[in-house]
Amino acid sequence: MPIAIPSVANLQDNGVPCLPIHRLTVEQYHRMIKSSVLTENDRVELLEGWIIDKMPHNPMHDGTITRVQRRLGRALRDDWIIRIQSAITTKDSEPEPDLVIVPGPEELYFTRHPGPQDIALLAEISDTTLEHDRWIKGRLFARARIRIYWIVNLIDRQIEVHTNPKTGRSPAFRHRRDYGIEESVPFVIEGRIVAHIPVRELMP
Repeated sequence: MPIAIPSVANLQDNGVPCLPIHRLTVEQYHRMIKSSVLTENDRVELLEGWIIDKMPHNPMHDGTITRVQRRLGRALRDDWIIRIQSAITTKDSEPEPDLVIVPGPEELYFTRHPGPQDIALLAEISDTTLEHDRWIKGRLFARARIRIYWIVNLIDRQIEVHTNPKTGRSPAFRHRRDYGIEESVPFVIEGRIVAHIPVRELMP
């Protein structure tokens, strides 16, 4: 028997269906993966208890990830790792950000994904997903207390640096600073500026 999908009329203002539904815990999500209910072929991620389809990538998006990875990597010591489109684990989510910087060695993450306590910087490359990355992902990352969240905004050709997360009823980053194409963005690791990177070097 097919499952009825809630229509827009059955959704609350915050997008949650009015009908009885069930949110998954991270542990339940992991069990679905271990039991092969979900596989690597399923392009999904867990966001705030919901299994969400991941957006398809275009060449500019993926090329920009490579450019940002290579440019940031030149400023990092060898004991830091850049992970690309790999899962992180928070209290209620398991997103796969475009880029995260975590301390090494790699063996730390053979049996677990990085958590918020590991992440020095997290970045999303945004074109068609800009509003989603600002508000949905921004809320999620603030709730998890991610220290620094970059949005590489391809539409406005700027780097949005979100810092000072607050939790509670309305999690959000308290501070946002936009760096335009003629500026350099400070690359901060553990409270220390390791480089000032021209924004144009991070853009396609």
